[in-house]
Amino acid sequence: MTKQVAAIIVAGGRGSRLASSDDDRPKQYRTLAGRPVLTYTLEQFLDHPAISKVLVVRHADDLQLYDNAIADLKVPATDRLLTSVEGGATRQASVYAGLNALQYSECGVVLIHDAARPFVTHDAITAVIERLQQGAKAVLSAIPVVDTLKRANADTHSLSTVDRKGLWAAQTPQGFDLKTIWEAHQQALQSGRTDSTDDTAVAEWAGHQIELADGNADNFKITSPADLERARKIMEMTNQIEPPRPLAGSHALAGLGDVRMGTGYDVHAFDTGDAVILGGISIPHDRKLKGHSDADVVLHAITDAVLGAIGDGDIGTHFPPSDPKWKGAASDQFLHDAIRRVEDKGGRIAHIDATIICELPKIGPHRERMRQAIADICALPVSRVSVKATTSERLGFTGRKEGIASIAAVTVRLPF
Repeated sequence: MTKQVAAIIVAGGRGSRLASSDDDRPKQYRTLAGRPVLTYTLEQFLDHPAISKVLVVRHADDLQLYDNAIADLKVPATDRLLTSVEGGATRQASVYAGLNALQYSECGVVLIHDAARPFVTHDAITAVIERLQQGAKAVLSAIPVVDTLKRANADTHSLSTVDRKGLWAAQTPQGFDLKTIWEAHQQALQSGRTDSTDDTAVAEWAGHQIELADGNADNFKITSPADLERARKIMEMTNQIEPPRPLAGSHALAGLGDVRMGTGYDVHAFDTGDAVILGGISIPHDRKLKGHSDADVVLHAITDAVLGAIGDGDIGTHFPPSDPKWKGAASDQFLHDAIRRVEDKGGRIAHIDATIICELPKIGPHRERMRQAIADICALPVSRVSVKATTSERLGFTGRKEGIASIAAVTVRLPF
């Protein structure tokens, strides 16, 4: 009998190896082509016809980041995307929290996948599911080790070659009979074992046989800046984003002789909160900005500037605040839509210049991260994005620290 399939996406990690002074977001919320890594991962599972339920296990501090990620989904989630649950102190504890949440579902098997593996393919997912439907209790997606392996002796500083025959590099998804893996996790926790780095290790410890399914070499886990750069290169090569092109000698831009410029302006008042969203990033503050969406004045101003350049109304025309659909929405959705309208006319954005007017928070420490976020959203090199900040010399509502304003100028190039 075919069993219903659930997928747990483990997204509670902190990604310390990828953290930097200008971007402290966990790796699963870093952006590729303007959208969070987690968004791409979720789409692969939500778009798979054999998967009935998808559950994300997230960190307790990441609810807003998670909401922004699912707001960017381009596939219908309907009721297949379950309400997220909070994870634990370790990966093993987080998976157990997800398994507990699925106990009363109708699913008989479960796939467990790392949120920071956005390039998992439908074929890899299908290979694991097929083994489970054929009766396997535990299945590991993996690829054979092809590199020569060396073992270092810490005492003698010598190297010895390791026979790679029969060695496999473990990936996710890892698939299990739901009851089997839930009981294995229970037994492990009751025995005081909490250090398993993947779920087949828990199943092995509990005495279960693991079967192999073919993985994919591109299904790597993003853990370092080099991994993130590799992910962006893959996006370029698969035409999911356009590689940045310099202005000089660029045939794409050189062929777009109709140069347009648009301006945008937006303002939002402060409200009770603990962070402001500006330029696609969250900045800690003792207040937040009040608005129907996430109130990102910078992205709102840029969106209006793009629409102004092509003479296509303004942000309120396309995303009216009276529509409950946009309540709390991430503002990069609005900018993505404006960019699409430019591309539909055969054009491209060439340059973005945004100015933020406020007394607090201080923009300088966050400027470069904001530039990168805007560049990612617009698939532009960061050199084509300018972000400046100024005060109003304590005059007016911004001077009284009642809110934040932003002005943006955008250059768009279209064919005649």
